[in-house]
Amino acid sequence: MGNQDYYSHPTATIDDGARIGAGSKVWHYSHVCAGAGIGDDCTIGQNCYIDRNVRIGSGVKIQNNVSVYQGVTVEDYAFLGPSCVFTNVLTPRSAFPRNNPEVDYLPTLVRRGASIGANATICCGIELGPWCVVGAGAVVTGDVSPHAVVVGVPARQSGWACHCGAVLLQKAQTLVCPDSRCGRQYTLSGGVLQLSHTPDTALAVKGLD
Repeated sequence: MGNQDYYSHPTATIDDGARIGAGSKVWHYSHVCAGAGIGDDCTIGQNCYIDRNVRIGSGVKIQNNVSVYQGVTVEDYAFLGPSCVFTNVLTPRSAFPRNNPEVDYLPTLVRRGASIGANATICCGIELGPWCVVGAGAVVTGDVSPHAVVVGVPARQSGWACHCGAVLLQKAQTLVCPDSRCGRQYTLSGGVLQLSHTPDTALAVKGLD
């Protein structure tokens, strides 16, 4: 495709009518369908499928073997790990097709900065909160709170995540990031995590700083 300001590998398929932002990269054997919208500075790994009318924000990283189906929206700086799975119909049947997007598809929202681990399954009709972390292999059947870490089948909360992705440690009344490159501190009140202190030496987090 001439005069484009993104990169697509020669084996990738970019349908007419797809919109891809500046600086984004689409790698081997991936397919971006007509009507899909991808923001700036995204990475779409090998063998990915971006369905019609899907919206993906800027700075998103999608690893290999991920299909993002109609009804899924991915906000800025989200991370979709290798072979993670989305659905858009709760009760699929081959013998009774449910393929009307307005009637049959349940929307799924991956909020800003959320991370999904390898081989996790995200059932449709839910919201993954900003900066949450879904552990590898988890099966998520309900909404995930902002900054929550969820693991297991079905997924259950096991802790809280820093903006940098590290699991926070409890120290007195404060939750502290253990990563020496970060060190952000948080308070927890009423089940809501709030950033309370950012060290001067902390590395920037895209989408936050």
